[in-house]
Amino acid sequence: MPERPSAGAPPRGSRAFRNRRFLIVLSYFWLLALVPLAAKNTDREVRWHARHGLLLFGVEVALFFVMSMLGAGLLERLVVPIAQLGIVILHTLCIVRGLQGKRLQIPGLSEYADRL
Repeated sequence: MPERPSAGAPPRGSRAFRNRRFLIVLSYFWLLALVPLAAKNTDREVRWHARHGLLLFGVEVALFFVMSMLGAGLLERLVVPIAQLGIVILHTLCIVRGLQGKRLQIPGLSEYADRL
């Protein structure tokens, strides 16, 4: 997945830098991604991560809705925990990349976040 460096980042150690990092982390905690958007932050990178986090959340909700419609049994006992673990790992990777000043590009989803 290609990387995109962060442009216009605040100086390390500044309050703006710490706030930026905090907002990027919040962007990947499901509905808490609304906080960076509501903060009227003008930082393009923070806004991108917030949109990316919300889109990721929407895809996850849709995925679990479809899986719940498929029925119980083996699907619930085996696939759902594996999917949940995968989601936690994906969010962790997104947070780490965001804190490095980069973006984790997810094909299809990330392009849509660019257009919003």
